[in-house]
Amino acid sequence: MTEQINQPLPGAYTQILAATQVSGFTMASDILTCSLLRTLAASKPGGKFLELGTGTGLSTAWILDGMDHASTLVSVDNDKSFLDIASQYLGADTRLELVASDGGDWLHNNRSQTYDYIFADTWHGKYRMLEDTLAMLNKGGLYIIDDMLPQPNWPEGHHEKVTNLLAILDARQDLILTRQVWATGIVVAVKK
Repeated sequence: MTEQINQPLPGAYTQILAATQVSGFTMASDILTCSLLRTLAASKPGGKFLELGTGTGLSTAWILDGMDHASTLVSVDNDKSFLDIASQYLGADTRLELVASDGGDWLHNNRSQTYDYIFADTWHGKYRMLEDTLAMLNKGGLYIIDDMLPQPNWPEGHHEKVTNLLAILDARQDLILTRQVWATGIVVAVKK
């Protein structure tokens, strides 16, 4: 086994990657994580998906690639310039709703919504408003986070935030959780 993606890339991935590099966005999920996101998305036919932290849409493209035609994805980001890249390449997909909003505001205003799959790739939904986010997860739903292993772009003191988050998730009685020491460090949890 190797850490290679031996599957076809999503249709718009190469174009989004090129636009991402030009944009200067450096917080995108790595390709291994994205491949896992696609595989996990395929496990939720007809599912309601939520991505917190669209960025330029690299991970969004992989999630969409794993979803069936009856599924829907809401993807939220607070940076319109990055969302514009996602919209340019993925906006024609009728399963996708791209939302320009502060993550905390969006979570607060959409607390009554529930999802089968949540990829929390930003502060809100991971380090902030975790309880609100997990309350939106349906029974049997997947909660996925990455960047749990040390990364070169971590600000000072971030390691403690990661350690605290993992301890909180480990202690929860409503989740079955697997920590993966792979890619950038991924946690996949299922709500009981």
